[in-house]
Amino acid sequence: MAERSVRWGILATGGIAASFAAALVDLPDAEIVAVASRTEESARAFAERFGIPRAYGDWESLARDEDIDVVYVATPHAAHRAAAGLCLAAGRNVLCEKAFTLNAHEAGELLALAREHGRFLMEAMWMYCNPLVRRLKALVDDGAIGDVRTVQADFGLSGPFPPAHRLRDPAQGGGALLDLGVYPVSFAHLLLGEPTGLDARAVLSPEGVDLQTGALLSWDGGALASVHCSIVGGTAVAASVTGSQGRIDIPDGFFNPERFVLHRAGRDPEEFVLDAADGPRNTLRHEAAEVMRALRAGERESPLVPLSGTLAVMRTLDTIRERVGVRYPGEAVAV
Repeated sequence: MAERSVRWGILATGGIAASFAAALVDLPDAEIVAVASRTEESARAFAERFGIPRAYGDWESLARDEDIDVVYVATPHAAHRAAAGLCLAAGRNVLCEKAFTLNAHEAGELLALAREHGRFLMEAMWMYCNPLVRRLKALVDDGAIGDVRTVQADFGLSGPFPPAHRLRDPAQGGGALLDLGVYPVSFAHLLLGEPTGLDARAVLSPEGVDLQTGALLSWDGGALASVHCSIVGGTAVAASVTGSQGRIDIPDGFFNPERFVLHRAGRDPEEFVLDAADGPRNTLRHEAAEVMRALRAGERESPLVPLSGTLAVMRTLDTIRERVGVRYPGEAVAV
């Protein structure tokens, strides 16, 4: 693999799959060799759009294709356990969209499958691969703002989404939390790790999914994080990290930022701007590049998006859902 292109398969043909395929086209050492959908018609249309040689009308054929080095799973998250599990069991490496699964139990099953079959597995948390987010984390880790005291992050869409939309469908893992809230929760985890305390409130739809959710996370060291997500109101999609000696503000698009501002007492604000070569359109490219780097290095997971961190985020999402009373079909009374 070190001397040739990394061969990708794409499972599903929705909007995020198309964005990822476009990012792979920009990578000179990446090659999309196959795509699969539940229907051959959809797979063929996607293949023609991106010049992909093989199109499958079922997932199993893609999973069995030994010409594929890694599969990108781009289904809605309710299908991640089935799709990623099928690929791992067939010996494929997997990059799986977020939210990684419906719950931590399913996530643990995928981790066990990856280890059983000796395969690479990574959550597609592209935010963690963004060069500016990595720079922000490095500044925080180096003590640029002192000890972290608070993290605030929000992600809301204005909607409205009709009852038939996937975001309001319990069978598809609908609601704001798993689709949008995974970003502010993951942002807090990135900087502080897994919380030791949690409280949450939500407004639920008639179908039983969360229309908007707010959570307060706490850590034994005294740090707090306030996170919010919504599918009934467009928010600033902003984030702020406050420490004992300063603050970092991401004014908009915190999960894929173009800039952030570092404030420290006695100093002028310092703005950090994404390099033009690393623009937002390339963030998925950074994610794909990290997968390919790890595969060529013989790694089974990425240090940027470690599986232990993915599992911790799923536990936090589970606890939030337990607090607000959101459960999906087939889940036990307590997630």
